[in-house]
Amino acid sequence: MDRGCYIGRFQPFHNGHLNMVEQIVDDDDIDELVLGIGSADASHAKHDPFTAGERIMMITKSLVDLDLVTYAVPIEDLERNSVWVSHVQSMSPEFDVAYSNNPLVIQLFGEAGVEVRQSPMFNREVLEGSEVRERMIKGKNWQPLVPDPVVEVIDEIGGIERIQRVSKTDGV
Repeated sequence: MDRGCYIGRFQPFHNGHLNMVEQIVDDDDIDELVLGIGSADASHAKHDPFTAGERIMMITKSLVDLDLVTYAVPIEDLERNSVWVSHVQSMSPEFDVAYSNNPLVIQLFGEAGVEVRQSPMFNREVLEGSEVRERMIKGKNWQPLVPDPVVEVIDEIGGIERIQRVSKTDGV
């Protein structure tokens, strides 16, 4: 049995993330997946509006029907890249392979001797967290960019109102 690890901020968990997880499911040698919730200590900001717990809800509800055992694990930020991989490893179940398209993450895992697998980006020009958050802030159509359970979680927590409020400045 092999376990993979996919790290992301998931602010919010969107269809690009879901596509990546679905590709990992198709990877015959991965039986379980750790989803590392990066920047777990950040929330209530324009760049990081959702708490780690809210992101765990989004992920768990979005992946419930997949034939894959998953573990959502909060990973707080460190300001020292040289020890980041050991920090991730200390916070999560042991894993055999990391999945990422982030150049820094690929470099750090590679230097630590962890196999890294990349996947093609899925509709990257639209499916990125900053685009989803910007649409939320501007009151534009963001719902098609995320799985339905994410829409439900964001509605439940008042996420649109939150991101719109924290994105404002106190200037006149």
